[in-house]
Amino acid sequence: MAFFRFQDQQIAYTEYGGGPAAVTASGKRGRTASAAPAIARPVILVHGLLLSQEMHRPLAEDLAARGNRAITVDLLGHGESDRPRDMWRYSMSIFAEQLVALMDHLELKQAVVMGTSLGANAALEIAASSPERLRGMVIEMPVLDNALPAAAVTFTPILLALTFGEQIMKVVANGARAVPRALLPHYGNVVLDLVRQEPGPGGALLQGLFFGRIAPHRSERRTFKTPALVIGHRRDPVHPFSDAGQLAEELPNARLLQADSLVELRLKPERLTEEIAAFLDEVWKAPRVRTKRPPTNATALSAKAGKAPLR
Repeated sequence: MAFFRFQDQQIAYTEYGGGPAAVTASGKRGRTASAAPAIARPVILVHGLLLSQEMHRPLAEDLAARGNRAITVDLLGHGESDRPRDMWRYSMSIFAEQLVALMDHLELKQAVVMGTSLGANAALEIAASSPERLRGMVIEMPVLDNALPAAAVTFTPILLALTFGEQIMKVVANGARAVPRALLPHYGNVVLDLVRQEPGPGGALLQGLFFGRIAPHRSERRTFKTPALVIGHRRDPVHPFSDAGQLAEELPNARLLQADSLVELRLKPERLTEEIAAFLDEVWKAPRVRTKRPPTNATALSAKAGKAPLR
């Protein structure tokens, strides 16, 4: 695991598949003895809300084995990154800035960004603010218009527990940390890490997200030209399939992939991993898409909205 600085905060990330340089915990850049030759197919994997980069480690290893430079990251307030208690440090747009800063740190002109839930929405914010940095997007389980009521019902009790029940949640966290990691499977630890972390910063993170925009508006999303693979599944009110389907229709260069369940990519990943790997092959073989920041005038937006999606 390596680190870089973003606005005086430390952000953790891990590379799989080698690359032109490795960055040690001390922040010094330099090729390691075991580093592989440079790979010009970077894909950044971004976790879900209150989770860590560990959720994407198996996928990162699989994609690296297929010739990609896979990079996992802990956004601020998650995993091994710093976890300040200032709610103003947390928003989707700031998370997008952190991902662009990671690209700058690794000297990547472009990357494919794959995000799950929170990470999916952060990827959409990059498409809004810095589309020229994206070679493609893999958007798994976006949280858009149809998810907002269920998300409010789900996360409001968590916010209250982390904020007003902080002392009780600290006791719960201490108990969870006492469970040896070796006793649990990989995804068992990923889930239990939700409880192991200190509760105060998690409450600040949720407050920051509650007061900011969750995703770019649909009129803005229709202007995104970045190639996208949108993954959704049914029977999940926080990540309704209708949101994934709507997004695939809105994005001019997107296609929709239906997962069998919330956990298919984690427990039976072969089919979806093949689809993701094929998408990476496709976007890296294609000519680089020249993208500009989307226009804001009403005429340009309406013209883009009239285009049929490429399926």
